[in-house]
Amino acid sequence: MKKNSQILRQKLSLGDLVLAVSSCTKSTRETVAAVADLLGSGRVKVEDNGRFLRAKVC
Repeated sequence: MKKNSQILRQKLSLGDLVLAVSSCTKSTRETVAAVADLLGSGRVKVEDNGRFLRAKVC
């Protein structure tokens, strides 16, 4: 994955996250791994009606 120091501080949908990550990766497998890492590490938070949800990455 390409290194990028840009930090987004806005609310996006999960689909927007996948599209943004896929624009920086070489394959679908790498996209899935990167999104799973972002969710699993807590660097990206999932929110539902103002409540943060725990993302379970299997």
